[in-house]
Amino acid sequence: MSAEVEGRLIRLPVLVLIVGMILVVSAPVATAKPPVFTALVVAAGVTILLYVTHLLVRWLVPRADHMLLPLALTLTVLGLLFLWRLEPSLMLADPDHADEYKGMALKQTLVLAASLAVMLLVMARLRNVSALRRYKYIAALVGLALVAATMIFGTDTGSGVRLWYRIGFFTFQPSELLKVLLVIFVAGYLDDKRYLLSDSQSTGHRSMRLPPLPYLSPMLALWSVALLIFFVERDQGSALLFFCVFLIILYVASGNPRYVLGGIALFITTVTLVSLLFPRAMSTAAVRYTTWLDPWSQAADRGHQMIQSVFAMTSGGVMGTGIAYGQPYWVPAVHTDLISAAISEELGLAGMIVVLCLIAMLVYRGLRIALSARWGFEQLLALGLTVVLGLQSLIILGGATKLIPLTGVTLPFVSYGGSSLLINWVIIGILLRISNASTKSDDAEADAN
Repeated sequence: MSAEVEGRLIRLPVLVLIVGMILVVSAPVATAKPPVFTALVVAAGVTILLYVTHLLVRWLVPRADHMLLPLALTLTVLGLLFLWRLEPSLMLADPDHADEYKGMALKQTLVLAASLAVMLLVMARLRNVSALRRYKYIAALVGLALVAATMIFGTDTGSGVRLWYRIGFFTFQPSELLKVLLVIFVAGYLDDKRYLLSDSQSTGHRSMRLPPLPYLSPMLALWSVALLIFFVERDQGSALLFFCVFLIILYVASGNPRYVLGGIALFITTVTLVSLLFPRAMSTAAVRYTTWLDPWSQAADRGHQMIQSVFAMTSGGVMGTGIAYGQPYWVPAVHTDLISAAISEELGLAGMIVVLCLIAMLVYRGLRIALSARWGFEQLLALGLTVVLGLQSLIILGGATKLIPLTGVTLPFVSYGGSSLLINWVIIGILLRISNASTKSDDAEADAN
């Protein structure tokens, strides 16, 4: 039954891809667009890729959630479609950086194929997700080492901060992998120590009991990581994401809101003290904050990106200008951080609401998988990975609409970025494996009864 339902739902991303490509290549001649033959080859190749992926997923995890894969594929295909539409326009609008845009859509298409292959490999090799619990400390150390090494061996992409590794033509952002590795660590550690979080052995006043200090050390180390990323690497988006995910998992594992309030208070206190003692460490965050409050005072410089994003969104109206009829290529970083501005302009408010509904449904299915998981570690792992996708979407969409300061995170599955796309599909693979295991156990119990 799941295979049949998923097979019908796969038609949605295929339809989005085919119709979208037709609209792109049939746009006015004055509008930059990919060649017709290229569009046909891409549409045919990606369509085959989607159906092959569907068949292999059903073979590997026949009882897994039947909506997760189509939802993620629809978001991915939509992002791919806009990259093919934006690439030639960006090259014309910004000829000085045309080499940076050239081939980005093809590269993202190839990365999608590689990402789906990695997802299938994860599901094939990871028969027992609970086995990851044994490697929680290794996962944390590897993730922290990768991020710390960027300060020495990383590549500066122009912002003055080393956030990437460059291997030939491929760049990789270790913070994308870190978010999965840290969720594995937090889920494993909190599941092991869950009883201590509310046990009578905890020390301190009754209203705010704490576990013994040795058990708090790994959690304090994780809190320090968020501060390190915030101050040293000046990656506020990733720091906010890690810290919020940690607090949510901590609350679910302990059921005690005091830990969350205490963590927030400690983080705010530390940030305040550092900003007073070392003002330069807060320079980037301060600039983002002032730009968010009043972008018009810096319209020709730092506020230009925010202003162009708001203009693009409002010019689309309710139904949009039509795909390939807008001018979102004037928005800086429209293919990465602000691809939602392009979608809003050309598909309108209606199109953006559809994207939000797809993300909300994806998060809902992930939370259902977490609730149905058989073991505590799998529950916390599925919760953490789902929260990563949901919070990351909330952070970047809030920044694009000026609800919160703009941060440099990508919209999951939609934005351009190979490392982000790869890790997001690894998350989907883990969630599908957890879903399959829990459904299989339920079926076995039903047969036994």
